[in-house]
Amino acid sequence: MSTKVKFVNSDRSTFFVTARQRVDAYFKENNLSTHANGAMWFKALFFLGGYVALYTLIISNQFSTSVMLGMVVLLGMFAAFIGFNVSHDALHGAFSSKAWVNRLLGNSFYLLGANPYVWKVTHNIVHHTYTNIPGHDEDIEIAPGLVRLDADEPLRSWHKYQHFYTIPLYSLASLSWVFRKDYVKFFKKNIGSSHDNSQHPRSEYYKLFISKAVYYLLFLVIPYLVLDLAWYEIALGFLIMHIAEGLVLGLVFQLAHVVEGTDFPVPDQKGNVLNAWAVHQMYTTANFSPRSGLAAFLCGGLNRQIEHHLFPKVCHIHYPAVSAIVKQTALEHGLPYLENETFAGALASHYQVLKKMGTTEVKVNVAKEEFAF
Repeated sequence: MSTKVKFVNSDRSTFFVTARQRVDAYFKENNLSTHANGAMWFKALFFLGGYVALYTLIISNQFSTSVMLGMVVLLGMFAAFIGFNVSHDALHGAFSSKAWVNRLLGNSFYLLGANPYVWKVTHNIVHHTYTNIPGHDEDIEIAPGLVRLDADEPLRSWHKYQHFYTIPLYSLASLSWVFRKDYVKFFKKNIGSSHDNSQHPRSEYYKLFISKAVYYLLFLVIPYLVLDLAWYEIALGFLIMHIAEGLVLGLVFQLAHVVEGTDFPVPDQKGNVLNAWAVHQMYTTANFSPRSGLAAFLCGGLNRQIEHHLFPKVCHIHYPAVSAIVKQTALEHGLPYLENETFAGALASHYQVLKKMGTTEVKVNVAKEEFAF
């Protein structure tokens, strides 16, 4: 296990103290809960209801193959939107003040074919702590060896093409969750280079295997038994559903951390990053489409990742108001507030990062955060 990363507030920044005080004051002065409101519950019911309706219509065996194909694509997209809008907030404890409600809604992650317990370890603990730190944040490891995002990784001949093949690879993200990633992460001794992952509650072993078996039953076995389709048509439909789901998931998550302007800091030999943790988030995280109502509705606040990383226990429905506070506070403290105005702009920026990392040796700052691209 490598040296544990430590965040050292070398500049004695008061950024996060100030931002937190102002955000707390906003909720208090407006007599608002930091958890879900009516609009948030509507979103949750819309995506969960749409998912159940689509699945029911598909297995009703009342539609032509072409119509079912369209519904399969929508089902995959709705699964991703459930992940963004319901599971993500609930697994962070942000959806409700009641722990049992968060546990119940967090279990919606099983609908994606993914395991909520593994996600909480890899995402809530590791990614949110060690954001964009190579060797520690495994969320930025797309396909080690095939996709180069770590400047210390050797530059291979195929990397010069990675800006062409990486985005299509995102379509395999949820398939990896279903058949590989959860198992690998669960039984991996360490997540990243410093998080001990060797001990799990016994109940989680049962949940992992039983939930996977139920998912395979619902999406492979039952369709084969009730639909007038050959086994290979069922398999193809399953693949198409996950291509749609994976592409939506992969793009949204990568556009928050792997775009121009975000840093990939390397700790010094003692494991120190010479910034406070919250300041580190400002250098490694970016928003996209911050003024798009559609992006806010579909992406569950993940288009405002800066606010999410600073206040993960605040429900994303409140991020538009919180973002104004965070942005003003960042400017006052001389910190970056990275934004791409549109989804297309963020995608183009992500493409440029992939291209640069695949063709040049990119200098990465050690210990102290600076812009890497």
